[in-house]
Amino acid sequence: MRNFFIFSGLKLSFPVSLFPMKEGKVIQGRCLSSSDIGLIRSLLAEHTDWNRSRLSRELCQRWDWRNGKGLLKDMAARTLLLKLERLGEIRLPLRDQPGRPNRSGLAIPDEMAHETSTIREGLGRLRPLRIDRIEAGDQRLDLFKYLLHRYHYLGHQRCVGENLKLMVSDHSGRLLACMLFGSAAWKVKSRDEFIGWDRQVREQNLAKLTNNTRLLILPWVQVPHLASHLLSLVCRQLSGLWMDAYGHGIDLVETFVERERFRGTCYRAAGWVHAGATTGRSRNDVNQTLSVPVKDVLLYPLSPDFRRRLCI
Repeated sequence: MRNFFIFSGLKLSFPVSLFPMKEGKVIQGRCLSSSDIGLIRSLLAEHTDWNRSRLSRELCQRWDWRNGKGLLKDMAARTLLLKLERLGEIRLPLRDQPGRPNRSGLAIPDEMAHETSTIREGLGRLRPLRIDRIEAGDQRLDLFKYLLHRYHYLGHQRCVGENLKLMVSDHSGRLLACMLFGSAAWKVKSRDEFIGWDRQVREQNLAKLTNNTRLLILPWVQVPHLASHLLSLVCRQLSGLWMDAYGHGIDLVETFVERERFRGTCYRAAGWVHAGATTGRSRNDVNQTLSVPVKDVLLYPLSPDFRRRLCI
């Protein structure tokens, strides 16, 4: 069985989804109706020369989908489109990605020049630390991606949705660390119980959370207590940085620490709260047959009344 759409005298067909969309289904924090899906399908059929970015921008403009600063939520729209494709609702145009991609399809240079001289000093001799937000167009962006790709065990994946990329240097400009904050996990039982929110409130307020997805102290930097000090320092500034970037603040930070590899000592020393653990199942584990590493869930509230702010 197939659905048919007619545009400019051409009849185009799309397979009926194996996972039919329910009316009013929430994806990426937006409630989608069947007419919304129809709009996306018609844009894809009418504009076969559009890439994914062009499509996401068009949707944001038609829906007037903007963040707190009035900017189009382009990355959120791209994520929404990807999720619809995974559900079998649409078929997106192929990516045209130049360069050598890593395992997530992100182009990373084979090599980049960077300083690797050992830094072995007391923390006091490095302060005050400098925290720089790396934005699109910044000449340091490629180096940021490269360092995570080369030195972090998880590598560097494409950032989708609201995110902050931070590079940390000492007072003399020597690079010490890279940090990446991205979209919070959609659903985590122990975290959600810690906050005390139900599904509806979670869907409304998830943007008030962020996930510290990467913390990389560069391997030639050997400074006791640097990681915990840096976590505390950044968390004090994080909501303001988010406000500057996206027009709204952040009330809670999360991270997931793989038990088989780490104990999360630097997070605990910085005052992060252990809320529980993941179940060891992937979000794609429809038949409950896949096993993934169990991770401790660590949280850091950014305001004393974070529960009230997250549950209104």
